[in-house]
Amino acid sequence: MRHLLAPFYEHPTTAATAWKALERASHRLYGVILNPANGPGTAPDPAFATAAARLRETGTRVLGYVDTDYARRPHADVVRDLLNHRDWYGVTGAFFDQVSSGPEAVPHYRRLAVAARAADAGSLVLNHGTHPDPAYLKLAELLVTFEGTWQTYRTAEQPPPWTVTYPPDRFCHLVYAAPADADVAALAAERGAAVHCAVPGEGPHPWGTLPHGVGAVTPL
Repeated sequence: MRHLLAPFYEHPTTAATAWKALERASHRLYGVILNPANGPGTAPDPAFATAAARLRETGTRVLGYVDTDYARRPHADVVRDLLNHRDWYGVTGAFFDQVSSGPEAVPHYRRLAVAARAADAGSLVLNHGTHPDPAYLKLAELLVTFEGTWQTYRTAEQPPPWTVTYPPDRFCHLVYAAPADADVAALAAERGAAVHCAVPGEGPHPWGTLPHGVGAVTPL
């Protein structure tokens, strides 16, 4: 089952072994988030273009990372990132980070979702990091409703009741600073999320390590 969403924010030339491990794990991957420079960067990076192409060949979704800064980032800047991801790396979807969770921002993100579809994003993932207003489910295929450490995840509150009316494959939990024996998949399923990721990385850059069980855990 393809239930593993992998944010892996390392360069393919310095982490070649890890990127190969992602290719080998394609049968488990919901998708891989491509993030050359907190977005697509200012110019095409051939190494990322090659890595994206190889993942696409395995049937893996490649999601272009776009920061929305909790609805503060201008619409035009987000659209530029979407188009550059498409034109430079051939991404098949978009991953919006730092997404607002309140109902007042839904119209803003509805416009961004329309822009993502116009930029050929077949899949859209919204990273709220918490449970948002349910109206966001109308905008995207997948909502990230938890992002944080394993310690926090273990004692996190149960999902709100409205989530049980939607399939688990609409929700994702991203967990870092997770020990190798942390059964994040089981706990995510218990909390109604079929998609997940657990990495050992800590500190300000936890997503420079691969998910547990996917080859090497540090960039080589």
